[in-house]
Amino acid sequence: MALIDVHEADGHLDELIKKAMLGEEVVLSEGKRHLVKLVPINSDKPPRQPGSAKGKIRYISADFDEPLADFKDYMP
Repeated sequence: MALIDVHEADGHLDELIKKAMLGEEVVLSEGKRHLVKLVPINSDKPPRQPGSAKGKIRYISADFDEPLADFKDYMP
């Protein structure tokens, strides 16, 4: 874990970002107090696509939209 003082990190942010991108844990601190941990954003996942599950639901019960029996007392 790289523990860097905030004042030292001011001019070396690009280097710290590279370390974090390579998997090293980079923590910025002020004195003994840890303030921030730099972690990469996981961009390996493909972007979400609306409708990507189309055709994957094979069966829906005929009474799927019917009120549940447990809520019978609450229905008008």
